[in-house]
Amino acid sequence: FEPIKKKLNTKGLFKENFKKPIPAFPERIGIVTAIDGAAFRDMVSVAGRRYPLAELVIAPARVQGSGAAESIVNSIKILNKSGNIDVIILGRGGGSIEDLWAFNEEVVARAIFNSKIPVISGVGHEVDITIADYVADLRAPTPSVAMELATPDVVEINNFINEFLTKSSRIINAYIEEKKEDIFSLWGSYGFRMPIDIVNRKSQQI
Repeated sequence: FEPIKKKLNTKGLFKENFKKPIPAFPERIGIVTAIDGAAFRDMVSVAGRRYPLAELVIAPARVQGSGAAESIVNSIKILNKSGNIDVIILGRGGGSIEDLWAFNEEVVARAIFNSKIPVISGVGHEVDITIADYVADLRAPTPSVAMELATPDVVEINNFINEFLTKSSRIINAYIEEKKEDIFSLWGSYGFRMPIDIVNRKSQQI
């Protein structure tokens, strides 16, 4: 682990200036993981709860054992070729360092680094650190958290919109009332009597 980490760090794959920003409102989220694993189900559940507007695009991959690294690389490349993915989540559940070793392979690290689409790594549990975490544009402690970081919360969005509408209405109404007073003052300064309908409306407001 340490020799690979040192080599890739020297090559500049971990530098912050290469990190791509994660989109705030992704339309399509690519997922690279095993579709028969708990990590996949957890990510789908989080996406459905937080941001059901997003489309999930699955690129199945082996995440353990022989050929896993090559499978992960191939899935990342497939999502990049699709041309319509906003962010990629690379995830799997916890396991031993041997179980997670595919995410320490140099070919996987380079595939993440070369991805034109930003990549969030969500590999293992919070205590698990892989080479993929260092190269990814954003690291999450678990697959579920990775999906949370990739998606806005629709409840928070609705609350923001409602608050914005309430504030906007209050400001607009206050502005209208202020301009009404200016018009009344200007009308009176020229010695004109206000039209009866304006007087009636003003009296009703008072």
